Amino acid sequence: MLSATRIHADEATVTVVSDSKAITDWALRYFGSWWNATAVNAPAEPGGSIAEGGALLLADVDSDRLTDIETLVGDYEHDEVDYANTRTLLARHEDGAIYASQAAERLAYQYDPAAGRLVIVGAHAEPVAVAASRLARELIRGQLLRAGFHILHASCVVRDGRALLTFGPKGAGKTTSALLLARSGFELLANDRVFIRPEDEGLRILPWPSAAAIGFGLLDSTGLYEPLRARVLIGEQMHPTQDQRVTDALNAGSKTPIWNAKGKELKPQFFPDQLSSILRMTLTTQAHATALLFPQVDKDAEPQAAPAPRALGEEDFFTGKTEDRYPDIFRLAPDKAGPTTDLADCLALLPRRALVLNHDSNTSAELLAKTAEELLSV
Repeated sequence: MLSATRIHADEATVTVVSDSKAITDWALRYFGSWWNATAVNAPAEPGGSIAEGGALLLADVDSDRLTDIETLVGDYEHDEVDYANTRTLLARHEDGAIYASQAAERLAYQYDPAAGRLVIVGAHAEPVAVAASRLARELIRGQLLRAGFHILHASCVVRDGRALLTFGPKGAGKTTSALLLARSGFELLANDRVFIRPEDEGLRILPWPSAAAIGFGLLDSTGLYEPLRARVLIGEQMHPTQDQRVTDALNAGSKTPIWNAKGKELKPQFFPDQLSSILRMTLTTQAHATALLFPQVDKDAEPQAAPAPRALGEEDFFTGKTEDRYPDIFRLAPDKAGPTTDLADCLALLPRRALVLNHDSNTSAELLAKTAEELLSV
């Protein structure tokens, strides 16, 4: 029996349909907190009226179909790309259809751009569910970009519908600032990226649903490590992108940071809904940009205001060129992104502050909350 989840974000809609309720329930869990995901009745035939006005994603465990697409990709002239950190073979048919296979994950894909239908098949339910949620988000992204939205590299917290956007390179403190402010009573809209569009009422912001990576040090200093560990010990399943070494450390009660061979810290990975269920944050689904924040973490400094913040640059505006893990292999986004000039001009008019934070979560949180209250009351 088919089951379905409809995901709706402003002017974009995707319906995920599957023979497996576990797969549609995964989409319901992943997007429900952010993009109004709801369970709906599936049509008798895939591709029916259920997906009118949006895209359709069919996702199933189907070994025969998997083998068929793998064979087809091998027979066609194909390219090799890295998608989701996995070797992916990609073939484009003369009729416009796009096929792909990932041998390591036992996944295969077929996208028909004319019908707006994406098929994902695999050998096991969890990889199919992960891929379906990832591609549902990419289908929504394409629709929102066509509707005039842009994507910013920023975390975002909200008070009374007024949003504080936090910018900075990796390690600057975007996620730290969002977490500490969310723990101080602000609503969390996003921890890494947001959709944004200038409108008559201001700069409208929508969330970018994603797993949240939070290090052991920050979890411990905010008193969240032990509640997380307690949930893991009774069987709570974290996001599957979490490294097994992190899971082992949580089971053992270790708080020592873990690093991979490339020097990247391995962190607990949270489903979006676990931000509220485990970390007790209040999530919100939209707001209007009101102010900008530019933090910098320096473990040896006192938390304090910093010199005038920089202007926004290209690194703060997300484009296909800056995507490293999920290139647009199915061409779901517009060929040309809309100009960001008007958006940049609008953002330049907003009040802004720069802060230096340290590893003392309490004093950093106090400064952040005071600064956020001041900026959002302007």
